[in-house]
Amino acid sequence: MLELGITFDYAQMVMDNEMAKMIKKVVNGISVSDETLAVDVVKKVGTAGNFLSEEHTLKNMRSQSRSLVIDRRMRETWLEYGAKSFTDRAYEEAISILETYKPAFLPESVQAALRGIVEETEKEYGVAKL
Repeated sequence: MLELGITFDYAQMVMDNEMAKMIKKVVNGISVSDETLAVDVVKKVGTAGNFLSEEHTLKNMRSQSRSLVIDRRMRETWLEYGAKSFTDRAYEEAISILETYKPAFLPESVQAALRGIVEETEKEYGVAKL
């Protein structure tokens, strides 16, 4: 953010959102149980086995951090697919959001309550209505 929040960059907001989601995931911690540790799967597959073909792996890998704009591919693959930077991908995502987002409107009661707060504050501070 620049100039006390008057100027901002949509791509930066997308990047900040990605980082905040990652931090939130870490702060929430890791659930530790026989199920999350896959104790039965480890016993079945063994130390040198293939866990990628296990249903447990497929089911649980989807709960891992999945970024829209951070590219986690190996460098060679990343280069093959155009080598887009974090910033470039964030700009593309920001443009997509701006072009396709359909906001859900607040219920009338909430809008009225917010309008009341604004009007009360305007009155308190002597702000002229436009």
